[in-house]
Amino acid sequence: MKAIVVTDQAGGTAGMTLVERPEPQAAINDVVVRIHASGFVPTEMEWPSTWTDRAGRDRTPSIPGHELAGVVTALGYGTTGLSVGQRVFGLADWHRDGTLAEYVAIEARNLAPLPGDVDFTVGSSLPISGLTAWQGLFQHGRLQAGQTVLAHGAAGAVGTMVTQLAREAGAHVIGTGRAADREKALDFGAHEFVDLENDSLEDVGGVDLVFDVIGGGIQKRSADLVRAGGTLVSIVGPVEARPAAGLAVDFVVEADRAGLGEIVQRVRDGRLRTNIDNISPLDDAVAALNPTERRKGKTIIRVRP
Repeated sequence: MKAIVVTDQAGGTAGMTLVERPEPQAAINDVVVRIHASGFVPTEMEWPSTWTDRAGRDRTPSIPGHELAGVVTALGYGTTGLSVGQRVFGLADWHRDGTLAEYVAIEARNLAPLPGDVDFTVGSSLPISGLTAWQGLFQHGRLQAGQTVLAHGAAGAVGTMVTQLAREAGAHVIGTGRAADREKALDFGAHEFVDLENDSLEDVGGVDLVFDVIGGGIQKRSADLVRAGGTLVSIVGPVEARPAAGLAVDFVVEADRAGLGEIVQRVRDGRLRTNIDNISPLDDAVAALNPTERRKGKTIIRVRP
């Protein structure tokens, strides 16, 4: 099968190559999925799991990519809940070969059914961005209707999901980003927008939940805005700044079939829009994943037409 592999951490995405690899086999509780579309997060090149297994041993050449949509072609021993020929989407394990390939072996529990009226391209754009927003807002942030959310990077892949889901839940959403991101953030549902380069973040006042995708100085300034009993949720590693009278949580998104079901249902009924900027075939994936200019949304690799 065709697959994108990486061998050198220092090379990052520039070290990607398109090669032939053996098709994977389904282990116990696995399925094999014929991939139709795959998502990719550029920060994967910085994750230890891209380069080593759980014991810390080198596992290169490794296949990156963790978001997928496709069709089940084989079941491993003991696998239940899915069937051959079923359309699925989901989130591949961090320490195993990923989804920038024609096939992937993946634990069945990491997948959810993909309804027939949702395109594979759309399905592959949802797992990381959608589940990150869902888990950060509702599981870790305990968001309630009537609260105020400060959503950093509101025009990005995660930020647009955070904005839409928070607004649907009855929250007041203040998005942040660059000046050029204002219209997009507002279009995806932010009630207000703060230009982090030119506006004063402190003018926002108190908020109940900060969803941080930036870290550093912005995170520290944001922590001071969290009201008593509020939460700062971070996806950029250990929290460096904690609210004086609130909680700070950093988390790594987890596969969750029920959460995927909630997200895809919102896509189907028009409550949730995806944020896809570029779609490229697998043969052009190396170039697509090494853009010469800033992307305004997710890049999806269409493995099959």
